[in-house]
Amino acid sequence: MAKASITVIEALRTTAQNLENNPNYMWGHMGACNCGHLAQVVTKRTKAEIHAIAMQGSGDWNEQVNHYCGETKMPLDLIIFELMSFGFSSEDLKNLEKLSDGEVLNKIGSKKFDLKHNRKEDVVVYLKAWANHLEEILLNEVKIPNFAFDQIPEYA
Repeated sequence: MAKASITVIEALRTTAQNLENNPNYMWGHMGACNCGHLAQVVTKRTKAEIHAIAMQGSGDWNEQVNHYCGETKMPLDLIIFELMSFGFSSEDLKNLEKLSDGEVLNKIGSKKFDLKHNRKEDVVVYLKAWANHLEEILLNEVKIPNFAFDQIPEYA
């Protein structure tokens, strides 16, 4: 699961918002698919740049992430490395492409059975549920000290 951090949560929510407001979604386009839209937000590259880089390798996001080892220096490896350095795992990227992370799907509830990995509206639902799930994890990690009132200094 992605790192529960403010920057990761913001990236997921920004990606969801961009998809809601952007007619340029194509699941078969490496720069305009599920991972492509997230990569646009994280790397600040355009869909055309991401697609051109990805086309230098072979396979879709899932296949190229499967071949990622950090050593090959294939062009898409650099983008995958940026995404992983940002806080996402290779499993996150594969799950995003197929909308298949079990924890995220459980947050969606019964609608999860109707999700299609190549339907923009469903990708938005998945991204928002993922962001909400990470936010819950992050909030549960916050520990606020419990001070007794007699320990609080008085101010004149």
